[in-house]
Amino acid sequence: MRKAYLVEEDTIVMNRDMTDLDRFVKDFLEVLKKHSGYLIVSGFVSISSGRARGTEDVDILVPVMDRGRFDKLFKNLNESGFWCYQGETTEEVYDYFKDMSSIRFARVDEVFPNMEVIPIDATRKAKFFEFNHPQKMRVQDFEFNVPPIEFEILYKELVLKGKKDIEDARHLRVIFSELTDDAKFKEYEPIIRQELR
Repeated sequence: MRKAYLVEEDTIVMNRDMTDLDRFVKDFLEVLKKHSGYLIVSGFVSISSGRARGTEDVDILVPVMDRGRFDKLFKNLNESGFWCYQGETTEEVYDYFKDMSSIRFARVDEVFPNMEVIPIDATRKAKFFEFNHPQKMRVQDFEFNVPPIEFEILYKELVLKGKKDIEDARHLRVIFSELTDDAKFKEYEPIIRQELR
């Protein structure tokens, strides 16, 4: 029986075919990576690792950037066939981003799936920590950054706690049981609990 994944150097390589959702995320990241670092979090991590469930949005952490860099990113996304829910111009959208509110992008003439871009800075300690400790994951030729698996599991169990999140965490615990490290769970838990204060 073929394993669900293997590890090549520091990358988790999933043994599965690309999906339409993968291709959507890949196309978005090809633009975003020219302008910013990023980290994909939440549902897409579980879906990427083989959990069979749908999602309408893909959550992605992006550091807050100045207006000039944001202008270039926004323009490049528009030119690449993406539109923003919050407005058609950076004048309309940048204030949301600067004020640490999420903004969403989808393909032109579509609403779902969409990328929920979540701005972060050092004040968002747990998110900033996971952003700075990415785990590489790959599906076919699509490589992307996710949080450490232990961090993703604990964040879903301790902070998000919805039914879907608990099921996602259970899936991750099972599929990556040979990969996860108890010492990392202990290290990450107090960092994540800061968000509960």
